[in-house]
Amino acid sequence: MRLLFIKKIRNYYYCLYLKTKGILLPKGNVKIHTSCRLEPGIRDGVKGRIEICEHADLQYGTIIKGYGGNVIIDRNVFIGEYVTIYGHGGVTVGSNTLIAMHTCIVSSNHTIPSKNDIIRSMPNIMLPVIIGSDVWIGAGCKILGGVTIGDGCVVGAGSVVTKSLPPYSISVGNPAKVIKYREDNGEIK
Repeated sequence: MRLLFIKKIRNYYYCLYLKTKGILLPKGNVKIHTSCRLEPGIRDGVKGRIEICEHADLQYGTIIKGYGGNVIIDRNVFIGEYVTIYGHGGVTVGSNTLIAMHTCIVSSNHTIPSKNDIIRSMPNIMLPVIIGSDVWIGAGCKILGGVTIGDGCVVGAGSVVTKSLPPYSISVGNPAKVIKYREDNGEIK
């Protein structure tokens, strides 16, 4: 009982600390492990924004870096251990979504220059990522910039999402391909 009280107090003060860094949090009912790294960052003089809504649960080792972009985590989202989200081009995660451990979400890409130019000197291309509501992203997935994962999707573990996925689809593989759909009657077709 005392340990639970100590954890709640530690979470409360950690959330206060995050608010001083500009992270937008609700007044309660958010669970953020103290090992999480949340950094709005700055890109081209513009400060990023991270907003986490109520009942979100960010597990051990989660990293969210805005890099000057916006990252919005909606209500009742679970983010597993060691998930990394890069918000350069903007990332939105819809309500009631599960993102399993070791998933990486990247909302930008590099320009590929001619062989006479240095790759590192090229600008990023901002590519927003939109993840709908009631989505389940399996362990170790890679979500690349410019995609929308529709409401109700299931993305199998280890998949690499390079193109948008339609609502209620079940996708697997590298690159992720739709193999089935969730139906109203609970069947999978």
